[in-house]
Amino acid sequence: MPNDDENRLGGRIARYARVGTAMGGLAARLAGERVLGIPVQRDKHAAELRAALGGLKGPLMKVAQLLSTIPDALPREYVQELAQLQADAPSMGWPFVKRRMASELGPDWQSRFQSFEHTAAAAASLGQVHRAVGPDGRRLACKLQYPDMASAVEADLRQLGLIFAIFERTDSAISTRQIQAEIGARLREELDYEREAKHARLYRAMLADTPGVHIPDIVGALSARRLLTMEWVEGRKILEFVADHPEARDELAMNMFRAWYVPFYNYGIIHGDPHLGNYSVRPDRSINLLDFGCVRIFPPRFVKGVIDLYNALRADDRDAAVEAYRVWGFANPSNELVDVLNIWARFVYAPIMDDRSRRIEETNAGHYGRETAAKVHAELRRVGGVEVPREFVFMDRAAVGLGSVFLHLKAEVNWYQLFQGLIRDFDVDALSARQTAALAAQGLPPPA
Repeated sequence: MPNDDENRLGGRIARYARVGTAMGGLAARLAGERVLGIPVQRDKHAAELRAALGGLKGPLMKVAQLLSTIPDALPREYVQELAQLQADAPSMGWPFVKRRMASELGPDWQSRFQSFEHTAAAAASLGQVHRAVGPDGRRLACKLQYPDMASAVEADLRQLGLIFAIFERTDSAISTRQIQAEIGARLREELDYEREAKHARLYRAMLADTPGVHIPDIVGALSARRLLTMEWVEGRKILEFVADHPEARDELAMNMFRAWYVPFYNYGIIHGDPHLGNYSVRPDRSINLLDFGCVRIFPPRFVKGVIDLYNALRADDRDAAVEAYRVWGFANPSNELVDVLNIWARFVYAPIMDDRSRRIEETNAGHYGRETAAKVHAELRRVGGVEVPREFVFMDRAAVGLGSVFLHLKAEVNWYQLFQGLIRDFDVDALSARQTAALAAQGLPPPA
């Protein structure tokens, strides 16, 4: 009878066949559109691609989640379909769990727990979580990485390259080279659970004095490169909690805002995966922030550029805006390109421009930023396109992801006051010193 590893390999081969067929069909259709003028039914093909990807574990699922929240990485039809992908695929069985735990903690691993549940409590794209009880009686969550993920990541990143190459043949608005590089770097980091443990400890330190945010404690003695053990934290899904406690909308939004942006403006570090499954709500309305595999550490100059652009837009100072874009990595932006980038920037910064309580978006749009992104995309195509800098990718993704959450919460908050409280005493040299000390304390390297 085949074991889990064999099933995993066979499943991946079958998946590649389905994805390859779907992508090959798209390539042929796009060629027909380009050469023969035959229109492509993108909505129909996007549904076919989602069917090829759906219900599967592995890096390609994580890539799909990433792409669904990066504006203009793919056409709207594909974003809509990818956003519906769910990572709750069936978990690996007990034989795999025993082998993985023995390889990470040794053959006597079960003696190191009071109890360890055989069935996974959750199954995601790169690993699954089991409940356990530690030797001290503390309830634990043990995240186990699926087998052969390193090779799967590289294979799936090649698939991603194929997807991007096909789209760039028909749409030159955005060069995806840096987007691919950034996704690849972050995805490879997510395989290293020892690094994720350092990230989690880093966040506990950075948010130690921030009210309303809780970071699970890491149990280093029961963790390894492909096993991450932390305290089990209780919490409800945020939208379920709000359905029962609608009066909590604004408080939850403010807690989430601080959870993401206190580390960014104080340390130049951001949680790069604002996925609904990565936080939960405690009974006291504080937020559990979970999953630290995707953390982006920025050079201090990048954070200064974010604030400089904000001030430039408020003062209508074009030269200052151009310099901020250069700091972000947009090489020698033309006047036309700056005008286009400012459309998106004014949208993203809009909630923190006015000193008043307001919704995160006031256009009654169903999806945060969709109309503005479509306008920007059309303008980028008109001016000859742009290559998005690597550092911009996950900053933009976090802004869009959080904006979508705030939109669903229907929170009305004075975002201006929250933002001003974070940047009032901003000093890039002080941030650099804090960042250096914080990273060194966890044994993490400085940003490249």
